[in-house]
Amino acid sequence: MSAGFKKILIIKPSSLGDIVLALPALTALRRSFPDAKISWLVRPAFAPLLENHPHLDEIIPFERKFLGKVWYHPGALGALVSLIGELRRGYFDAVFDLQGLFRTAFFAVLSGCKRRFGMANAREFAHLFYTDKVAQDPSCRHLVDYYLKIVRAAGADGREPAFVLPCDPVAAESVRMLLACHGIRDDNYAVLVPGSAHEDKCWPIERFAQLAEKISSRFGLSIVATGTEPEAGVVEQLRGKASVPIANLAGQTSLADLIALQRNARLVVSNDTGPGHIAAAAGVPLVLIFGRSNPVRVGPYGREQCIVAVEPQGRGLAINSTNPKHDIKNITIDQVYQSVLGQLDNPQPRHCDHNDTRCPETQQSSRE
Repeated sequence: MSAGFKKILIIKPSSLGDIVLALPALTALRRSFPDAKISWLVRPAFAPLLENHPHLDEIIPFERKFLGKVWYHPGALGALVSLIGELRRGYFDAVFDLQGLFRTAFFAVLSGCKRRFGMANAREFAHLFYTDKVAQDPSCRHLVDYYLKIVRAAGADGREPAFVLPCDPVAAESVRMLLACHGIRDDNYAVLVPGSAHEDKCWPIERFAQLAEKISSRFGLSIVATGTEPEAGVVEQLRGKASVPIANLAGQTSLADLIALQRNARLVVSNDTGPGHIAAAAGVPLVLIFGRSNPVRVGPYGREQCIVAVEPQGRGLAINSTNPKHDIKNITIDQVYQSVLGQLDNPQPRHCDHNDTRCPETQQSSRE
């Protein structure tokens, strides 16, 4: 019986944005099985997103690139054996593979768990390894809804999705100091995310520069731009094309810092990439720009007004579009700016999950 689940494993190693979209499934499991030990198999690069999460008990590192050398690297073979041993010693009675690939489904089997939940349409024949296959349909087009449907198949109550991000006071202070070094007030800035791991997900940098000028002129906000260390050059291009000062924070923030930076932003404008999804989860005013990826599947959940895309509602269940009219270059400056106006002229109240006693916002509200 599902009521007997005492040790639960979530397998979702990557990517950053997809892990954010899986957070409501974690919270649904915690609320439904409050006494269970919940573990998460994740790549070390994304583990900070889950560290100190109030609904998670254990992080199990998954060194995918290193383990991929198992055929010729003795150390990788040893690491694989060690990982399998750790999974089997977990004695999990429910495993949820939210990645849906052969390797993740195989690890679900190697864990020894007899109840393995996953996607009925998983790639690479991964569905063959699941005992409980859950189909996606029009009622769960969004990945958040699909992940919740999967955990509901195990008896969890996922009717009210909640995004809970860990709060880190040390990171918040680090961000305040970083902003101060650039002469920026910590309550009056907008964040731009002009990069992405995929070039075809990047809105033209010249348009980001013109947008920065409009935001600065209309709202008097300081502009900061962030990204990974390799994206620092993209931000420098942005700085060179804009006529207003832009602080280049690319590569200067940890993942915990990034959460804190976006939590306090007056606005975030981002390509469809991890930092943008963190901003969506934090509930900040947001504009998320989509090209080929389907916003109905991965857009800000319940916040359609934050999406800028061509035909955002007309792409069915497809993950990506090959239709040239969905190219991100077809998104105009005016479209994005009008969405910015909608966010800043009509701000929505920010949300915080008040079951998270570690969140400074929760502590503040409890004192009021």
